[in-house]
Amino acid sequence: MTPTLSVRNLRVEIPTRHGALTAIDDLSFDIAPGEVLGVVGESGAGKSITGAAIIGLLEPPGRVAGGEIRLNGERIDNLPPAQLRKLRGKHIGMIFQDPLTSLDPLYRIGDQLIETILTHERISPAAARDKAERLLVEVGIPAAGQRLDSYPHQFSGGMRQRVVIALALAADPALVIADEPTTALDVSVQAQIIALIKRLCRDRGASVMLITHDMGVIAETADRVCVLYAGRLAEIGGVRDVVKRPQHPYTAGLMAAIPSLGDALGARLAQIPGSMPRLGAIPDGCAFHPRCSFAFDRCIAERPPLYATACGETACFLRDPQRVAAVAPSGGAA
Repeated sequence: MTPTLSVRNLRVEIPTRHGALTAIDDLSFDIAPGEVLGVVGESGAGKSITGAAIIGLLEPPGRVAGGEIRLNGERIDNLPPAQLRKLRGKHIGMIFQDPLTSLDPLYRIGDQLIETILTHERISPAAARDKAERLLVEVGIPAAGQRLDSYPHQFSGGMRQRVVIALALAADPALVIADEPTTALDVSVQAQIIALIKRLCRDRGASVMLITHDMGVIAETADRVCVLYAGRLAEIGGVRDVVKRPQHPYTAGLMAAIPSLGDALGARLAQIPGSMPRLGAIPDGCAFHPRCSFAFDRCIAERPPLYATACGETACFLRDPQRVAAVAPSGGAA
C-alpha cells in the first residue's frame, strides 16, 4: 500500500553568514492511509520545521537542501510555488497552534470557509455556503447557520480552533498536519479538540501528522510515534510499544517526565538534564550524548544509525545488535 506521506532523507538548512545551519538532518518516515503519526520532542527538536517543509511553508531563508517528500507516491518537494499552493488545502490541510493566526479578523467565518471551498471545488456559492454550514456542524459549532456570519473575535479559543479544523478539512485533504493544535487552549478543552481531530480524520479516511511536545497527548491519540531530537530521528515505532518500552534514553526521559496520579504528593517530576543544543552547536556523534547518563566513548565519536528493535527503530548504540549480544550473557541488554 502506498503511504499517504513518505519523507526520505529530508535535510533542511538555514543559510547564515557563517555557513549553513542544519535544522533537519537525514529524516525519514512514512504515514499510512488513515494513520495518526505523532511527532514529539522538546522545543527546538525540529517538529514544526518538518511540518513546514512538507507543506512548503518554510520561513526564508530556510530551504529543503536534500531528500524527497512524496504525497500518495507523487513527489511534491520540487514543485513550483504555484503548484504547491494548489496542493495546500486541496490535498494537505494544516491546523496551526494559534487559531488567530489562521483566521482573518476582518472577515466573517463563513466568508473564509466559503472562499476556501470555492478555491478547490467547482460548485456554486450557495452550495459552498451549505457545505460550510455542514462543516461547522461537524466540528461541533452550535447554531452553525447563524455563526457563519460571526467574526473570529466573537468565538472562544476552543471554538476558533474548531473553525480552523473545519477550514483544514474543507477540501477533504488526504493528509492533515496539526501543529501543536491544543497548546493555546485550556486543559479542559484540549482533550475535546484532540478527540475531534482524531474522529473527523478517521471518518474521512485522512492521515494525520500530529506535532506536539506532550507525550501524554501522543499516548492518547497516535497510532505510531516519531521522536525527534536536534533535527534527527531518535526513535519511531508503535505508540504503545514506545510508551511502555522506550528504546532511546531521550524517549525514556520524556516518558518519565509525565506526571502520574500514583505519584506521591509533593514528589519531584523526573527531568532530563541540560537543554536542546542550538543549531550552531550540535555536538559530534550522538546529539543527545551530553545529556545522556548511558553515553560511552562511541556515542561521542560516532553518529548512531537506526537499529531495528522489537518496538520499531531507534538511533542509539545501546541497541546495536552486537553490543546487545555481547552483554546479554552477563545480565541482559542495557
